[in-house]
Amino acid sequence: MTLLLLVVLIIAVAVLVYTLALQVITLVLSLVGAWEVRAYLRRRPMRQYSDVAGSPLSPGVSLIVPAHNEEPSIIGSIRSLLNADYCTYEVIVVDDGSTDGTLPAMQRAFDLVKGPPTATGPLTTQPVHATYISRMDPRLRVVAKENGGKADALNAALNHAQHPLVCAIDADTLLDRGALARMTWEFLARPHTVAVGGIVRVVNGSTFDGTRLVEARTPRGIVANVQIIEYLRAFLGARIGWSRFNILLIISGALGMFRRDAVLDVGGYDPGTVGEDAELVLQLHRRARDESRPYRITFLPDPICWTEVPSSIRQLSRQRDRWQRGLGQTLWIHRGMFLRKRYGLIGWVALPYFAVFEWWGPLIEVVGYLVVLVAVVTGLLNPPIAIWLFVLANLVGIVMSFIVIIIEQHAYRRYMHWRDLAWLCASAVLENLGYRQYLAVVRAKGMILMWRRSRTWGSMTRTGFGNGEAENAMGAVAKS
Repeated sequence: MTLLLLVVLIIAVAVLVYTLALQVITLVLSLVGAWEVRAYLRRRPMRQYSDVAGSPLSPGVSLIVPAHNEEPSIIGSIRSLLNADYCTYEVIVVDDGSTDGTLPAMQRAFDLVKGPPTATGPLTTQPVHATYISRMDPRLRVVAKENGGKADALNAALNHAQHPLVCAIDADTLLDRGALARMTWEFLARPHTVAVGGIVRVVNGSTFDGTRLVEARTPRGIVANVQIIEYLRAFLGARIGWSRFNILLIISGALGMFRRDAVLDVGGYDPGTVGEDAELVLQLHRRARDESRPYRITFLPDPICWTEVPSSIRQLSRQRDRWQRGLGQTLWIHRGMFLRKRYGLIGWVALPYFAVFEWWGPLIEVVGYLVVLVAVVTGLLNPPIAIWLFVLANLVGIVMSFIVIIIEQHAYRRYMHWRDLAWLCASAVLENLGYRQYLAVVRAKGMILMWRRSRTWGSMTRTGFGNGEAENAMGAVAKS
């Protein structure tokens, strides 16, 4: 019995140390993010974004939008893109074999007519059936093709893109009018930039007029509210921190701008993984370092797109399962970069962190909870000790969530009502009391199912971007 107790205590302490290490690392990244946000806000008034937006000399941007069964939201999303404050850009929507009314809805709303093939890129994709041009706005083109998955749809859009910069955006998002100019600035200011990521915000509960956000509000459901905290922590904390050292591994598929030639040079998006956005970023890192040339992949806390997130546990579970499998596939594909001098901090810091804490983390956390639970039930561990272990493991996470709420309110003040702030503060605590533990189980399941080949987009149910609140029961969408 003494030996068994010793084993249980060792496992419990090891899991506690592991969890605290994860929380401390993330806390440090959040503090770096806070410093970078402050520095960015100081620089922003000196940047002439309006000149970039209005100058015909600014590089053209191709907005590429993969769409599969997006009928409720696609019209509002396209209208918001066509309303962008930028001089030269086009919108390319790829209908990836939708089985609902996505294509007919676009045909009616934008008066689409068939046009000549416009593909100039070399990427291989599923067959394209037709290319449409809008008679209402010639900046809009729609490509209809057989279903091949999100990565295949993005590659088809890259083939049809006409401008040197491409901005990938999901079909269930609304883009802030000034986002293109702010992201393009980074390519002009530092020409060796190859990719720029923007921040993704949760639109659930907010009010909008169909093309733009009117007022940011928190939703009524706890599931969507907790995701606001997750998104704030991920974007205002971790990603800015990684970006500071040029080792950013993830640019969200919901909003990312790239040099088209750089993306084509690495073969575009990989249709063989469900984490195509992260895999592309790692490919860009790898190619630049293999060729020993200067490059920059960065993240900005200001360019914003607003997206719907799952409001039900079932749909959230499917999304996070997909994310976990995508992470594992990406790490496996690029396993040759681990601990290699050529790849610098990417190989020695970023990839090991994602492997140890993001990939193995859910399984270690679940095992830790099970061991402690068994120890309490069998009397090997006193309940007060187990409670203190749980509190210590989650206290730093709660503090970190409050830090990003402070960053958000100090820098942007998107949420102006006391009710919204109260919801965010409550969510920062509730996230660690059941929600996080449940997602650890879901992600652990995703690890087991990683090798299941799947190119499906996932079942999606959305309310679209009509007037009123953005409440939904949407399905899994890869926004990692």
